[in-house]
Amino acid sequence: MKVRIGVGTGGSLPPDELGTVADAIDEVGLDSLWLSEVLTAPVLDPLVGLAWTAARNPRVKLGTTMLLPGRNPVRLAKELASLDALSGGRLLVTFVPGLTGPPERDVIGVAPAGRSAAIDEVLPLLRRLWAGEVVSHHGPAASFDEVTLSPLPVQQPLELWLGGMAPAALERCGRLSDGWLPSLCTPADAAAGRSVVEGAADRAHRAISPEHFGVSIGYARAALDDGARRAIAVRSRGRDPDELVPVGMGALRSLIRRFVDVGFSKFVVRPLAPPASWRAELEELVAEVGDLQT
Repeated sequence: MKVRIGVGTGGSLPPDELGTVADAIDEVGLDSLWLSEVLTAPVLDPLVGLAWTAARNPRVKLGTTMLLPGRNPVRLAKELASLDALSGGRLLVTFVPGLTGPPERDVIGVAPAGRSAAIDEVLPLLRRLWAGEVVSHHGPAASFDEVTLSPLPVQQPLELWLGGMAPAALERCGRLSDGWLPSLCTPADAAAGRSVVEGAADRAHRAISPEHFGVSIGYARAALDDGARRAIAVRSRGRDPDELVPVGMGALRSLIRRFVDVGFSKFVVRPLAPPASWRAELEELVAEVGDLQT
């Protein structure tokens, strides 16, 4: 397996540091920069941020965990194809349904109960548009006739990954996606989820590459405070944060190795608190875990 480690910035990155972080990821030898989409959080729009980064740095790969529900599928297809074309095929995409608590729940534009159906409807449309087909479609997410997309992505196909740990999300991942990137899970959780994903893929008469299983890992440099523990417990449906969040670089390295041992090879690691210096953080990160990349 080709183990690759990218860096997610979360809400801890001031906009004027984006270029510094992207260049440092490239220079220290980590794999990719990841920007997540939360509409009501103090974070950059990921497509704008990644487009700016693509122009600044010609090498670093550009990853996003972004919302699919609430977007016009043709506009979304064009935006992602344009970014892949402008960056020379460096785009990595994972779609998420979005948070279910206020105020984010209300601004996404699709109620939590309808987001799974939106993903089911739109993912096949994106693939057809990116393949250059003439596409007509009439459904809840969009209605249009005889649309052909241009420009097309450089990557053919442009891969679409999904996250999620719920049974329905695992089944959807196997049925529709090119890869799986969950978060807030243990190696045992991930191994069990992978079996479900692969079973769903087999039933759909398709296969997901064994190289396309990864994990997004939030890590801490000091013990979590009560507020952080409560937030993690809510997002993980009551799980003990101590099982899910490594504290310290040594614990992060150990956790990545345990995921590798159960067949996972792509990682997005993200500090849960803003580092005092992003450059120093990345240098320490690559010193601790960089040799795990193969």
